[in-house]
Amino acid sequence: MERNGAAEDIGFLANGLHEYYTRIASGGISSPRRLFIGGERQAYLSSLSSRQMESLTALCDTFVPSVSTPYDGGHIDNSVMKFFRTSASMAGTPERLGGLMSERMQHPKLILVRITLWLLSTWIGTFIVCGKASLSSHFPYFQKFCKVSLQKREEIVDENDENVSWQAIDYCGPDPDLEDKATKRETSKEMGYQTSDNQGGVLDASVEEVFGPLCKGLLNLKQPPKIVAETLRQSGFPVSVCHRKRIRALPNVLNPSLVIKCDAVVVGSGSGGGVIAGILAKAGYQVLVLEKGNHYARKSLSLLEGPTLDQMYLGNGLLATADMGVVILAGSTVGGGSTINWSASIRTPEHVLHEWSKSHELELFQSKLYKEALDIVCHRMGVQSDIHDEGFNNMVLRKGCQELGYPVNTIPRNSPPDHYCGWCCLGCKDGKKKGTSETWLVDLVNSGNGVILPECEAIEVLHKRKKGRDRSTATGVAFEFEHEGIKQICVVESKVTIAACGALCTPAFLKKSGLKNPNIGKNLHLHPVTMAWGYFPDTQFSSTWPESEKKSYEGGIMTAMSTVVGNFKGSGYGAVIQTPALHPGMFSVLMPWVSGTDIKARMCKFSRTAHVFALARDKGSGELNSTSSISYKMDECDEQNLQKGLEKVLRILAAAGAEEIGTHHCKGKTLKVKEVSYHEYERFVKEESSRRLRELSTPICSAHQMGSCRMGVDPTVSAVNPMGETWEVEGLYVADSSVFPTALGVNPMVTVQAIAYCTAQSVLDVLRRKKERY
Repeated sequence: MERNGAAEDIGFLANGLHEYYTRIASGGISSPRRLFIGGERQAYLSSLSSRQMESLTALCDTFVPSVSTPYDGGHIDNSVMKFFRTSASMAGTPERLGGLMSERMQHPKLILVRITLWLLSTWIGTFIVCGKASLSSHFPYFQKFCKVSLQKREEIVDENDENVSWQAIDYCGPDPDLEDKATKRETSKEMGYQTSDNQGGVLDASVEEVFGPLCKGLLNLKQPPKIVAETLRQSGFPVSVCHRKRIRALPNVLNPSLVIKCDAVVVGSGSGGGVIAGILAKAGYQVLVLEKGNHYARKSLSLLEGPTLDQMYLGNGLLATADMGVVILAGSTVGGGSTINWSASIRTPEHVLHEWSKSHELELFQSKLYKEALDIVCHRMGVQSDIHDEGFNNMVLRKGCQELGYPVNTIPRNSPPDHYCGWCCLGCKDGKKKGTSETWLVDLVNSGNGVILPECEAIEVLHKRKKGRDRSTATGVAFEFEHEGIKQICVVESKVTIAACGALCTPAFLKKSGLKNPNIGKNLHLHPVTMAWGYFPDTQFSSTWPESEKKSYEGGIMTAMSTVVGNFKGSGYGAVIQTPALHPGMFSVLMPWVSGTDIKARMCKFSRTAHVFALARDKGSGELNSTSSISYKMDECDEQNLQKGLEKVLRILAAAGAEEIGTHHCKGKTLKVKEVSYHEYERFVKEESSRRLRELSTPICSAHQMGSCRMGVDPTVSAVNPMGETWEVEGLYVADSSVFPTALGVNPMVTVQAIAYCTAQSVLDVLRRKKERY
């Protein structure tokens, strides 16, 4: 098929179809009762026309058709047989995807996708988009897409009540150790996220068990404004209830329903916002935390990909760069990325500290304060390096490195040695992973000086300029939330304002607030990642390695790391080798799609397929205006570093004993390691690791975003000063990964928290001076 705009839109849509289908159904018939235990089921209404839905259904069934099993002879498990015979439309995927596209997805190409779906519902449009492959040998020769045979549709796409699939792919669904939460969910549904009942009574211990330690500090904005105001007053915040009139002191904000006064307002509750909020509140200042996401803690978690990605990830887990070159994962919930990250707690590497302090003239990173910050945040999170039992993927990585003589280190984690949990990317069921919702935000709540407002979105920073001043001063934040289906606007008046929305959202927030610094939104780094996989059948190994009961989705997500191509003793611009968390949906998104039969056969090997990835400290960068408009260009040296890393990954998998290895390149080539000669093996490794990565032929992923409001000593090349304060607005600070001067090269949580700790000391100095003044 010729490459053209419409054809590219099929490719864009294909990625969404592939991901959404496997996320919701993973090849089987989904039961809402089973799939949405512990999570609110979202029913999105489709606005697609009947003709568009007809094309969408045909595309879904092209990717996941009903096929006969490919296995010859022998007994075939009924679940496997049903898995192969179930199509996407049988699982209700087209309707769900149509709703998702209509209500949730935000991407520049979405309107073009709708046009393409309409074109595919006509014979002439199908011919324009798909070319000769759509023609029939019988009259009327031209056909619309849904009438094209499955074989031809696969050729076209290739160029461009209990979930029965779980048994077929050997997946247990939610963590089996998670107790039945049905009764507790009803309790949480009735009570909402509020600190007290309507009469001011304190919620009982059973509700605290559902919500975790933050329950006393979460305020439900869905209550009537008068109750919200009274609850805030009880927490020490002066509040005015407005009656649909303009506030004279705030001419740009029309009709706020509430005006709340505090010492500090923090926008975002992740590793940056959570730290600074906890420190300020513990020091005795009144702190209000605004969080766009909702709160899903402990017993209210579903631990399933579908509801979790929809509820706790930015863009509902469907975020990507404008050209679809990089798939992006970022947290959007109370606790931010620290709630759904993979526990890795690595201190800022020495070569990075040296670069930031010398090349960027930031003395902070060689200071006593920063070293103290690293110690304090690691202690607060309980960071340690012991492991009682290592999970499947990390066992493979460690053994492969040991066999080859590659360096391999144990990754420190913010969880205890016995935390054998592969579901932490979907939230931590027992609170053992010490993200901000289990640490710094708890300090905020326990201090009695802070309140967290989930499900509200900051609109802009309010600031004004006094006569004779060369820059304006932050006076607070305007935010909005939904009450009874109507958007309400509230104003927070504060002495200091902290933007901690994350590297993807802070730039847009600052720009909407009127800041003009040209560095805002630029210099975005993504830590691009590419992976390889190895299949380890559970029948051919002894009981000692790797144990047959080990599954790829279980155990600590990250416990081993190799710096064999990390260049840590030099510039640090290499690639580290680590392991991911891949449950069935993300697994199938990344595995190359060759045909409907092939992807189902690959899924049947899911539980014993180990994945290992290379992560580059990128010199290349991008730019963003909003989360739906992200551009990124990978530097050539970043691609080379990933290729070197991918070569090592393939060798590690083979050395660890994999029967079959492969990459995620679209061609889907694999190698049966033990059935080929040394020369065939070498040729495969070199060919697969040398393939281009910048041509959308291999999925590139990002779970770390940084640098979009970078710190510096010169406003012409940076967005914030060494104290974290914006150059343009006094009293407005940024405390998240966007302030990184460059890419970090390792997991950023500890570095984000350490910088936020230092920024908090600067904010405390300002608040003390203001207190003394008044």
